[in-house]
Amino acid sequence: MELHAGDHRRQVLQRRFNDRPLLVFWEMTKACDLACFHCRADAQREPSPCELSTDEGRRMIDELAELASPRPILILTGGDCLKRGDLMELIDYAKSVAVPVALAPSVTPLLTVEKMHELRQHGIKTVSISLDGMDAATHDAVRGVPGHFDATMTTLGQLKSAGFTVQVNTTVMARNVEQMADIAHILHAHHIDIWEVFFLISTGRGTDVNASTPQQNEDICHFLVDASQYGFTVRSVEGPFLRRVNQQRHEKTPGPATSDLYDRLHLRLEQLLGAPTHDVCAPSAATRDGNGIVFIGATGDVYPSGFLPLALGNLRHSSLVELYRDNHLMRAIRDAAFLGVCGTCSYRQLCGGSRSRAFAVSGQPLASDPACILVSPVPTAAH
Repeated sequence: MELHAGDHRRQVLQRRFNDRPLLVFWEMTKACDLACFHCRADAQREPSPCELSTDEGRRMIDELAELASPRPILILTGGDCLKRGDLMELIDYAKSVAVPVALAPSVTPLLTVEKMHELRQHGIKTVSISLDGMDAATHDAVRGVPGHFDATMTTLGQLKSAGFTVQVNTTVMARNVEQMADIAHILHAHHIDIWEVFFLISTGRGTDVNASTPQQNEDICHFLVDASQYGFTVRSVEGPFLRRVNQQRHEKTPGPATSDLYDRLHLRLEQLLGAPTHDVCAPSAATRDGNGIVFIGATGDVYPSGFLPLALGNLRHSSLVELYRDNHLMRAIRDAAFLGVCGTCSYRQLCGGSRSRAFAVSGQPLASDPACILVSPVPTAAH
């Protein structure tokens, strides 16, 4: 059977993902001055004394440097990575051994214009920050700091002026689901490059937050495909069903029906931004927890992702690359050896469901993802 170009590219990427991750997230510290109520890291004010040292960080970077090009992208996160005193030293070391680095800092008084220029001088090109609402009432409530929305708006402009590729991360949840089009409008106005939408997982402090429903997730994914036609790339985290929706729309394959939520978001988007101006830009690389992605916790424990709290081993005793390649759970995830609906779905490699959510709900990381409408259909909610 002849392969389409997109299918061939996905097969090439999958072979590469079997060998090495695309993205390595390093939670440099749990220390952070924010108190976000959905925080995955369950961040704290002060760093832990058991966090990886500078030398241990260098050894991990050396492992990545030994891989053939293209090497994984090392994403320095937290907590707040700006709370690490050796941040610039580690950035410089990664650059010296040709390991690309991106940053995911918190918007706090540490992220000054001077710090932005220093980061640029040390070779950082891409920075991501979070925006979880269209206004202060929503965003500040999520972030736990009055005035944080205004600070975030200022920071977006400063990052663009400093020459960064800027990614905005938004966690979709019950309280902001109706605001997604207005958030897209903010991104468009600030000329943001990438919008990464997180579908909530009940981990850390997020266990007390109401996640969106399967029907809402379907509607949001259709809306995100629409939003990707306005000049910024749209990606999802723990919502891989976006790739299924995108492919179904591209191939004009019938899928689950949308509901009134999609109609409202679609209408609001066109009211704010007019007709689409670009082709769809929602990448289809089939990354998911453990497939192209690996996460290093602050104390060196290695996980399939930051939202899947099943430690594969620890960097102090094990090789990161060997844990990624050889761990039985990681291999099962990459083989799409899932249970239930996810295991028989024709989109199991392209999508594969959220392994983190499957574990959070059932205790089984290979179970089906209950946030997908194909797993948890809600026919009465559609039209």
